Amino acid sequence: CTHYLFIVVVAVNSTLLTINAGDYIFYTDWAWTSYTVFSISQTLMLIVGATYYLTFTGIPGTATYYALIMTVYTWIAKGAWFALGYPYDFIVTPVWLPSAMLLDLVYWATKKNKHSLILFGGVLVGMSLPLFNMVNLITVADPLETAFKYPRPTLPPYMTPIEPQVGKFYNSPVALGAGAGAVLACTFAALGCKLNTW
Repeated sequence: CTHYLFIVVVAVNSTLLTINAGDYIFYTDWAWTSYTVFSISQTLMLIVGATYYLTFTGIPGTATYYALIMTVYTWIAKGAWFALGYPYDFIVTPVWLPSAMLLDLVYWATKKNKHSLILFGGVLVGMSLPLFNMVNLITVADPLETAFKYPRPTLPPYMTPIEPQVGKFYNSPVALGAGAGAVLACTFAALGCKLNTW
């Protein structure tokens, strides 16, 4: 019971962080920098819970199921957020699913080898999620246009639209996020495995 409760708690917290991470589209002056940081945060939240769940059940496919839980939680929470007057058309694409599928694939292909899961799975999730997350930048409406559609009182100060300075800090946010994510995801994958030994 404690294990399943932990999975739910991690999934909920992953979802909360992911919802906030979706705001990078409104940090228009720091868009690329925020994108990089938030991609890493989503990578780490996904892999620690998915690895824990995967090694807890020992069944390839549960990492993807965990990502699906995150996705559904996020859609529900975003729906509530939308009801309060906030835009709904960003970070609604299930970007965690393909990365979680890669994690499952590694676990299955290496015959449930935890060390391979940590190393190969961590690198694959860390490198792939920033790439898949770029889908959000491609599919969302223009942030300035979206922000101006909504009355000012519904937008907190940090969401006030300003002219974007794309590429001002990092020319390749995907590469930076993937590089940092690949290193950090291995550590968090190891943490997910370790949590099963308490």
